[in-house]
Amino acid sequence: MSDTTATMATPLAHKLTRWGQLGLGLICMMAISSPQYVWTLFTKPLGGALGAAPAALQVTFSLLIVLQTFFSPFQGYLVDRFGPRRLIALGGALTGLSWVLAAHAGSLTMLYLTYGLIGGLGTGIVYVGVVGQMVGWFPDRRGFAAGVVAAGYGMGAIVTTFPIANSLAASGYQATLQQFGVIFGVVGCIAALGLKPPPVTDGTASGGVFTSTGVMLKSPIFWLMFVMMSLMSTSGLMVTSQMAAFGGDFGITQAVVFGMAALPLALTVDRFTNGLTRPFFGWVSDQIGRENTMCLAFALEGIAMTLWLATRGDPLLFVLLSGVVFFGWGEIFSLFPSTLTDTFGTRNATRNYGCLYMAQGIGAIFGGPLASLLHEATGSWTSVFGVAIAADLLTAVLAIAVLKPLRAAYRP
Repeated sequence: MSDTTATMATPLAHKLTRWGQLGLGLICMMAISSPQYVWTLFTKPLGGALGAAPAALQVTFSLLIVLQTFFSPFQGYLVDRFGPRRLIALGGALTGLSWVLAAHAGSLTMLYLTYGLIGGLGTGIVYVGVVGQMVGWFPDRRGFAAGVVAAGYGMGAIVTTFPIANSLAASGYQATLQQFGVIFGVVGCIAALGLKPPPVTDGTASGGVFTSTGVMLKSPIFWLMFVMMSLMSTSGLMVTSQMAAFGGDFGITQAVVFGMAALPLALTVDRFTNGLTRPFFGWVSDQIGRENTMCLAFALEGIAMTLWLATRGDPLLFVLLSGVVFFGWGEIFSLFPSTLTDTFGTRNATRNYGCLYMAQGIGAIFGGPLASLLHEATGSWTSVFGVAIAADLLTAVLAIAVLKPLRAAYRP
């Protein structure tokens, strides 16, 4: 092979490799999406079988997200230290195992330990590991690449929502958890075995700058982003974890839209828009800037949630507006990691994003059991929606009025 041919082949091989890595990362994320995004379908059968109150049952969901996020800096370090293949395969196996074990949980405590703790650790390894890898493989399309794999997490449950709902109706929650747990674990492990760490060069960070995690944690930019992501996570996870509950109060549970049950249809539409928004707004942010895109998307969710509450008795609008709400929320999982990596570089991207991803755990606490308690205390979902809407609009303002000038003035 001539020198010219070799020079041309190397960039081509790199391009093919990184797109293949993106595809494998997408599959890994799809394999771990259902524990979060179809949880609401299990709340009624689990609550009945275990005799658990809604707020106590929602602790399971919060544990899943808290464990997924609060250990992510350490998990990110492990992925950086030992490579993505073994760690992400382990995460996929733990995710599937959590459902298999939860099928046999005879108490809330066992449900917390299986679905919550084991599931949270497993999904956390996969999530932070895959996102950290992709922002390194695509330094020129960081928002888009993070959005694509995050879309796998947001959209993966599209292919499982109706099958899981049908299985619950036909076979019960125990058989459903066991069957789908095995599927998720096998698929996640196989996809992870093909992952490779991205090449590290001076070009993989903006301006060749690499910021250590310790230095990043001293920056006001990081803590502002942490607060913003916590606020957005609260609103989105409130909807994710409580939709079956407030849908029932709104009279949607028994409604039919386009010949299909309204709630599973809404959940399926949500998974589609929640996935589509991640590469879409990631690509938009590559074009018009991260903060401008944040302001636009976060305000969209706030407006959509306001309209959703105002028209809550209409089953068709419930389905359609739920999709708009998730279209305005899911992009946080492409915008925040790409903004963080733009600012602090890629050398420690996985563990750095692990620190920021802990904000998702804060949102799970406020959007899960605390939202249930607020509903119980006020006897209305209006107050819960009011808090979520205020969080969306406040974060939109913070993005354009505070984060943008802070980042513009930042000199590492």
